[in-house]
Amino acid sequence: MNLDHVFKYHPPVPDQIPKYNELREAAKVFAEKIVELTPAGPDQTTAVRKVREAVMTANAAIALGGMI
Repeated sequence: MNLDHVFKYHPPVPDQIPKYNELREAAKVFAEKIVELTPAGPDQTTAVRKVREAVMTANAAIALGGMI
């Protein structure tokens, strides 16, 4: 594992930006559906948080180019 690569800043390159945007939009739609269909409470909050975490992890996959 290349820790220098994992823990350095990876500025987005032009071809990555649409991917970040598409993931964020898809996650927002899913999170909105969770809020619409589930009762407010800790489980709903956790579900939305996990969607956010999934986006962050997917963004890291894009930034790192699959290399860890």
